[in-house]
Amino acid sequence: MVTGIIIIDHGSRLAESNLLLERLAREFHERFSEEYPIVEPAHMELAEPSLATAYGRCVQRGAQRIVVCPYFLGPGRHWTQDIPRLTAEAHKLYPETTYHITATLGLDDLMLRLLDKRISECREANYSCAKCAGSGRCGPEIRASLRR
Repeated sequence: MVTGIIIIDHGSRLAESNLLLERLAREFHERFSEEYPIVEPAHMELAEPSLATAYGRCVQRGAQRIVVCPYFLGPGRHWTQDIPRLTAEAHKLYPETTYHITATLGLDDLMLRLLDKRISECREANYSCAKCAGSGRCGPEIRASLRR
């Protein structure tokens, strides 16, 4: 049975955020293409492609089983209610398919290592790097802007 993967996030009004999910899906596909030859990004709201669109694309590409992977940290309302509802609605258009929704990213040693990596990047840049310059994400910048 051919499996299609949908990686879904909330969706954003910020194009940069939506493009990040597209890049994530593309890189996931490149790294795991032998195991998962069909990978599609989807957003719950505010941006396209929707879950229904991604589900259809998976089916058009030959998927008979769809695995929806929420790109969310915890099991909130989107995981418990919204994603199952949206997936079931998409499935109605393709009743010959089956689907499964994975757990959220949650607590995992890999997440702990990722947190350490992000903090280490800040520490190694002496808490002042090009990614944050002028963004208001560094305390002294915030205090300086408030004095103006």
